[in-house]
Formats: sequence, C-alpha cells, structure tokens
Amino acid sequence: MDEKDWLILQTIYKERNITKAAEQLYISQPSLTYRIQQLEEQLGVKILSRRKRGVDFTIEGEYLVQYATSMLYQMNEMKDHLANLHGKIKGTLRLGVSQTFARYKLPAILAEFIKQYPEVDINLKSGFSYEVIQMINKEEANIGIVRDVYDWKGSKILLGEEKIYLVSKSKIDIDQLPYMTRINYNTDLSLKNVIDGWWKESFDHPPRITMEVDLIDTCREMVLNGLGYAFLPEICLNGYDSLHTYELSLNEETLIRNTWLIFNERSMDLSVVRAFKEYMEKGNA
Repeated sequence: MDEKDWLILQTIYKERNITKAAEQLYISQPSLTYRIQQLEEQLGVKILSRRKRGVDFTIEGEYLVQYATSMLYQMNEMKDHLANLHGKIKGTLRLGVSQTFARYKLPAILAEFIKQYPEVDINLKSGFSYEVIQMINKEEANIGIVRDVYDWKGSKILLGEEKIYLVSKSKIDIDQLPYMTRINYNTDLSLKNVIDGWWKESFDHPPRITMEVDLIDTCREMVLNGLGYAFLPEICLNGYDSLHTYELSLNEETLIRNTWLIFNERSMDLSVVRAFKEYMEKGNA
C-alpha cells in the first residue's frame, strides 16, 4: 500500500459509493474497483461489502481506513517538519475555519498573509464551528478559527467580538415581533441557543417563522427586500446601512458573538503555524 491507496480508502469511506469516490479521485470506476480487488488479494482480506446503492466496509476494511488515515497524517506531518528544518516560513498551513468567518473575513486575511509568506501553501476546510473543532481534534487541521469554542479543551486566543442584531428593512415595534414574519438561516447551535434564550425572556409567544434558508447571505437579502426580520451577527452587515438594526441584551448584558483562534500546543512546533498565530494576534482578524 502507498499514499495513493490510503487516499483511495479514505475517499471511498467518506462517499460510501464507488462511482462517487472515482469522481472525487479523477479515475475511472473500473480502475478503482480493480485497485480494491488487488488490495484484497494482496492482503488476503475482504475490504468492501457491496449493497444496492453503495458499499459498506468489513471489519478488516474499517481497520485499513484507520491505518490509511494515520499514515496520511504522518506523511503530512513529515512533510511539514521537513519544510520546517530549512528555518524559513514555508510548508502547508492546514486551516479549519467557521464558514461565516471564511465568507466575510478570511479571503483578505489569507491574501495578505501569503504576500508576507509566499512559500506557504494553504489547505483550507470550512464548516460550522463544531465541525472545525472536530477537524482539530482529528488533526485534519493544525489551527482553527471558530465562532464558538463549545467544549474545546486546547489553547485558544480571542480574536474579536461582535454584536448580534435584530435586523429589518424598516422600523418595527419590537413588542409586535411574535406577530411578524421571521426569517431564519442555518447556523451554529450555540448562536441559535443565544437567540432562543433572548426570545424566551422577552416573549410569551413563539416566533412566527415563515422562511428557513441555508445561507446567512440569503437570509439578509430576504430582509433587505422587506420579506421579514431576522437575527444576524454584525459580521454580515458591513455596507448594509439602509437596514434598521436593534441591539439585543439579556439581563442588562449586550448579546455578542466571539471569534476564537484555536490550536493544540504541539502544532506550534511548525514555523508556518506559529507565523499564522502571530499574524492573527497582531489584530489582522
């Protein structure tokens, strides 16, 4: 088995479908099937169990996936440390970033960082904050940017905070919110809990949610067109001064959302990770 085989096993495990895995790997389905058959013959075990709409892994197959994941991690770690030996800021920076931060802040940050460190390669994955934490725990990323730290036990640095607003196209009477159209978007559970907590303290009636969309941008555009109100973080409101915003507070405290840089201390062995941490600590978020 080699690096290509490790990647094959990982991809099939993720997709649970030979056709989709072949598409991800940019190889033909027959070639992928043949390679799995070769591995099964070489190792003397059954790796996959076919089903109508995909594949399952045998116990031996599950073990091989764990082995492949470990070997790919060690390979990446070896490459990172070799790059580190040169004494330069170079190598691959594996980032896991909250999707909202990635949308509104990250492009400019990375563009400037690459200008300063042109020999750095960026490997980026975005997702909800809890997914980013999982990436760090699984060592799929060596540093992360999250909106909420949940039960993160490692090191963290506060990058900034922002207010959470009630947003509408025109002025509204907040006391009438339960009878007005509300638009929700798919977000981290922690933010949802904060908003739900505020609502329960403010009203005895449930909200009238008539629209639920997947993206924060879609939600904002619905509000911009007068289709309802929404609760949005400050990060997505820059340049939308025509919208009416109302600060939220609970028990006399303004509701805010923090952004954190998270990492495991052993990641600081890599010069590229240290450089990015120091860059973000200088207020570049």
